Amino acid sequence: MLPTENRLRRREDFATAVRRGRRAGRPLLVVHLRSGATDPHAPGESASPACAGFVVSKAVGGAVVRNKVKRRLRHLMRDRLSVLAPGSLVVVRALPGAGDADQAQLARDLDAALQRLLGGGAR
Repeated sequence: MLPTENRLRRREDFATAVRRGRRAGRPLLVVHLRSGATDPHAPGESASPACAGFVVSKAVGGAVVRNKVKRRLRHLMRDRLSVLAPGSLVVVRALPGAGDADQAQLARDLDAALQRLLGGGAR
């Protein structure tokens, strides 16, 4: 489970990460990253901690499968928040194949996408 301060909840924050951030696609998921964005809703505050949100549509599977994918992604993202700059916004969108994938496959795709976004890998 992600700590409360690291959860992306508001529609505006999801939209900011998706529209203004960089994107890296993998076979099982797409990661959107808005690096070091300060929280526009907290004037005078220093950069907030990195936040992550997840989008898992019905194309992934039924409710049980979608919730399983979200739990797995939350668990994986919790360990990777430390590599993100403070104030970063991350949206992880699961693609239809994510419902059949195991934890190791999701971890590989998430790591590859984050590496591309943070390391500026080749497109």
